[in-house]
Amino acid sequence: MSSETTEITGFRQTVESFTPRIRLVLESVREVVKRPSALIGSILLLLILMTSIAFPVLYHTNPLAQDLLGRLAPPVWQSGGTWSHPLGTDNLGRDVLSRLLYGSRISLLVGFSAVFVAEAVGIILGLISGYYGGKTDSFIMRIADIFMAYPFMLLTISVIAVLGPSILNLIIVLGISDWVTYARTIRGSVLSLKKKEYVEASRAIGASHIIIIIRHILPNVISPLLILGTLRVANIIIWESGLSYLGMGVPPPMPTWGRMLAEGRIYITEAWWLVTLPGLAIMFTILSVNLLGDGLRDALDPRLKNL
Repeated sequence: MSSETTEITGFRQTVESFTPRIRLVLESVREVVKRPSALIGSILLLLILMTSIAFPVLYHTNPLAQDLLGRLAPPVWQSGGTWSHPLGTDNLGRDVLSRLLYGSRISLLVGFSAVFVAEAVGIILGLISGYYGGKTDSFIMRIADIFMAYPFMLLTISVIAVLGPSILNLIIVLGISDWVTYARTIRGSVLSLKKKEYVEASRAIGASHIIIIIRHILPNVISPLLILGTLRVANIIIWESGLSYLGMGVPPPMPTWGRMLAEGRIYITEAWWLVTLPGLAIMFTILSVNLLGDGLRDALDPRLKNL
């Protein structure tokens, strides 16, 4: 057999090995699209992502530029509003629309990045704890108990006060503080999966622990992790907004939704848009993520597919 024929055969076998996985992914996407809540949440979240990424191209106003002569200008649909500032200006004359769009970048970046960090830590510790058991399991779970015993927000504020407020520190702190949820979820799944026949068969033919974990256990816990991670993004965004509101989040002058709420609360009676618009931005973002998470749960959970 020629080398060219061997390469073609090897390529065909590789494609065939990936075909079931691709088919499973496509079926999962089709199930998600069939769920109205997931579809609405996906479209809404996609719009938020697109506007946050493309706003420098579509809207050229600097979110940090101040104009004290034009401070507290109302939105365009109110008397005194102008199209140069469609959603009005704040107490320093900064454009509210550009600050909202820039703030969405911060919230989404912190939300998804912190969940990625938390899942990475939680998956590793949860797999080790559930698979090996014994003293290893007890040690990791006691550390998890310590994290759970300390109030999450107080822990985050304490660490931020020591490290200093920054985007990187905020992502790391929120991620490390939230790993327990994923580790406990993974551990519970692994405890049941490691007793399955196909895992015992792999162990009987001499497969290493790493191979068993990666090839037979990890793929079966991806679905609950995906659902949990999607729902936790909403919580992280709320926590980031709360920390920014308290002045412990992303440092100024970067605009964030939480800081916009904190700065606008003083002028709520005369400039309602300074509080209402960031609040609506947070609400619609959380709503889109929760709708998507609920749809993923309904689509990927076999017990709910026929409901």
